Amino acid sequence: MKEKGVRELPKVELHLHLEGAAPPAFIRGLAAEKKEDISGIFDEQGGYAWRDFWHFLKVYEAATSVLRSPEDYHRLTLAVLEESAASGVVYGETFLSPDFCGGRDPGAWREYLHAIREAADQAERQMGITLRGIVTCIRHFGPEKARETAICAAETAGDWLVGFGIAGDETVGAPKDFAWSFDCAREAGLRLTAHAGEWGGPESVRAALTDLNPERIGHGVRAIEDLALVDELAERGTVLEVCPGSNVSLGLYRDFRAHPIAELDRRGVKVTISTDDPPFFHTTMAREYQELHRAFDWDEGQFGRIARQSLDAAFCDADTKARIAKLLEG
Repeated sequence: MKEKGVRELPKVELHLHLEGAAPPAFIRGLAAEKKEDISGIFDEQGGYAWRDFWHFLKVYEAATSVLRSPEDYHRLTLAVLEESAASGVVYGETFLSPDFCGGRDPGAWREYLHAIREAADQAERQMGITLRGIVTCIRHFGPEKARETAICAAETAGDWLVGFGIAGDETVGAPKDFAWSFDCAREAGLRLTAHAGEWGGPESVRAALTDLNPERIGHGVRAIEDLALVDELAERGTVLEVCPGSNVSLGLYRDFRAHPIAELDRRGVKVTISTDDPPFFHTTMAREYQELHRAFDWDEGQFGRIARQSLDAAFCDADTKARIAKLLEG
C-alpha cells in the first residue's frame, strides 16, 4: 500500500484534545495579537518545546493561556479541523474543558460551547469533517473542580456534546475521587471515557474500570503488562483510544515497532487510532497510519476495520454513524 494511499483513507479519531491540537503558528499569532510573550514554549523551529510529560503539561497550559474568549475558540476549532481534514479524518471527537472555557462558570461555558459548535458546523459544510465534543475534567485540578466541570457538562449534554471523561496527570489522586462527577455525567445521558494506563500502569486501568465504569479508556496501553487485564478488556468490549505517536514521543515505547497496539489488537482488544495532542508530538492522523503501516505492515483492510471499529465506539447518535459509515465504505 502506498503512503499516499494511507493519507487518503477515511479516518475516525476519538482521542484529540482541542487545545493540544492547536497549531503552534496559530498560538504564536494569537499571543502576538494579545501582546503576550510566550516565546519560551517554542523551539528554534517554531514547534512546542517540552522535556517530559510534566513539563509538557506546563507548556500545554501556557499555550492555552492565550485562548481567552469564545471567538478565540471558534478560530481554534477551525484551525484544528483544517489539519484533521487534511489527514483524511471524516469524523472526530474532541476533548473540551470548562476549566479553560470560562472557568467552569455554566453561563460562560455555554458561550464557549456555542462558538466551538458554530465553527464545527462551518467546518462540516466547508471541509466535510464531522465533530462532536467530550467534556473532560482535569485530574490534577482535583475532585471539587471536577464536580463543577461535570455540572457544566450535564447542563449542556445533547446531540453535539456527547461524552464526559477525565484527563491530566494520572499520578494525582485516584479514579474513585471522581466517581461523583462520572455519576453526574452518566445520569445526564453522557457516554464515558477515562484516561488511564499511560503513566499509571495496568493498575490504573483496573481502578478506572472498577470505580468509574467507562466504556472507553484513553490510552490504556500499559494494560499489556497484565495479560489477565488484557483478556478482561477483550471480554468486556472496552475500547482503547490508542495514540501510538504520543506514546513514542513521550518515551513510553522506543518506536512504533515496540508499541503494543498490534498485540492488543491480536488479543481481541478493541483498539482505535488517534493523535492526542498532534503538534506537540509532531504527528498527524496520516502519519499515525503511515508509521503503523511501516511497523506492522497493516494494509487498507486492517485500517478499514479499525476505522469501522472506531465508528462503532463513537459517542454520536445512530443517524450520524450511518452517515459516516457511508463515507468509510466510500
